[in-house]
Amino acid sequence: MYTMETDRIILRKWRESDAESLYKYASDPELGPRAGWPPHTSVDESLHIIQTVFNTETMWAVEMKETSDAIGCVGYLPAMNSNLKIPDDQCEVGYWIARPYWGKGICTEALKLVIDYCFNKKGFSILWGDYFPENPASGRVMEKCGFVDTGKEVLCPNLEVGADRPVRVMRLEKGQ
Repeated sequence: MYTMETDRIILRKWRESDAESLYKYASDPELGPRAGWPPHTSVDESLHIIQTVFNTETMWAVEMKETSDAIGCVGYLPAMNSNLKIPDDQCEVGYWIARPYWGKGICTEALKLVIDYCFNKKGFSILWGDYFPENPASGRVMEKCGFVDTGKEVLCPNLEVGADRPVRVMRLEKGQ
């Protein structure tokens, strides 16, 4: 798996040893529902998520260099796995960062690395993102990375939490 980094973070493959750190942050009742999933209820559940959801070539753990803790997740969904109806040469990006790290620019740093990877290594032409309007900070992360609000809202019926709530759709074209 391709590893990426900035001065503060490393994007790397999720490890089973990250389960306790993942549970510590993903059990926060404020976090998961903002991203479309329920809070984790045990370390075993977090381990299962690492093994079944995060164990792909398209999802990275966001590791703080100073602590070596996995504090979030960032990645992309190819068109066939996307919440949005998009062509095969496009993908959907997604991310979450643990609450103690909100407002520190870490999510923006991580997303910029994934954007570069998606455009320059994978050759996608357009990237899509979406967020719940009641979580405007997620939209601001995309705006800081150059995404433009399409003005569209859609439902994402495959979300575990929020499938009945519309998400706001953002778009970024290569070279924009």
